[in-house]
Amino acid sequence: MDAGRTPDDRRTHLRSQTLESLAVWTAKRGFEDFRASQVAGWIYNRPLAPVEAMHTLPAAVRAALTEDFVCSVPGLPGNQLSVDGTRKFLSQFEDGRIVESVIIPRDERLTLCISAQAGCAMDCKFCATATLGLLRNLEAGEIVGQILRAREFSAGHPLTNYVFMGMGEPLANYDRLLVAIEIMTARWGLGISPRRITVSTVGLVPQLERLVTETNVNIAVSLSAARDELRDRLMPVNRRYPLAELMGACKRLGLPKRKRVTFEYVMLAGVNDTKRDAEDLIRLFHGLAVKLNLIPFNPYPGSGFERPSDEHTRDFQERILAAGVHTTVRTSRGRDIDAACGQLAAASPPRDQG
Repeated sequence: MDAGRTPDDRRTHLRSQTLESLAVWTAKRGFEDFRASQVAGWIYNRPLAPVEAMHTLPAAVRAALTEDFVCSVPGLPGNQLSVDGTRKFLSQFEDGRIVESVIIPRDERLTLCISAQAGCAMDCKFCATATLGLLRNLEAGEIVGQILRAREFSAGHPLTNYVFMGMGEPLANYDRLLVAIEIMTARWGLGISPRRITVSTVGLVPQLERLVTETNVNIAVSLSAARDELRDRLMPVNRRYPLAELMGACKRLGLPKRKRVTFEYVMLAGVNDTKRDAEDLIRLFHGLAVKLNLIPFNPYPGSGFERPSDEHTRDFQERILAAGVHTTVRTSRGRDIDAACGQLAAASPPRDQG
């Protein structure tokens, strides 16, 4: 399927178009060359607007856009504001599918957590999104639409960081992700520095290696276990790409010296937070410059897991730090509105809150 094609429509999504593809379209339609840049300016450098509101475009261009592309903007069926300032909002697309995105304020940063799929097929046992299964991949324009929506909420406080850590496995939607990243980083697009973008993956090795060669974004690998037997149970993807293969790929990435591979480790009380687990992590990271981000589990109904105490988490961190591994603990944000890491499920629209 084309990177911008919708599941039930042979037309492509307007906000999945690159400047190059718009130039091809304008030439095919017989419009002036500059119309491609003009359209790109409307769809990427202005607030979300329907085609009929693009008043500087001639009526013939607007009619052709409507005829040739899916031009809908994502609906906003609900949003919630946490006591800590985190905002979760829903985007609803033309086929009715809903995904959740999260705006997270912290210090001088304002981070947008983006979804790449509706649902997820990876079946990680500690993630609420996994309970949905994979509903469908998002189009590049639907990914970009979340950013444009978020900019409306953050008016006056510009977004500083963008993380693909929302619903879905980004690298399982690779081609569309790549188009979205091009739109995000291009001058004619959203103009975001690749250094501000992080893509998190459960460890799809072939796509991971491609992403490093084809983009300059940051990489985060969801690990959550340091031995195959346990990771097989927690993250079934490990059966396809076991730890030796995953770590071998990470060592081959050839990142610049100033960059480290970030590993995310969801801590599950009594499951993967023992002294043995810490020692396994230290051995696993031997010879590799890494950053380990510990994420105390964020509960959701029916998960079957518990969150370790703050004291236990600090002890686990100190044990790994003592071995020379750069280790941080992620502060959970938005837990009161189910917006923290692992809690996104979009089972139903939340009520609006401010």
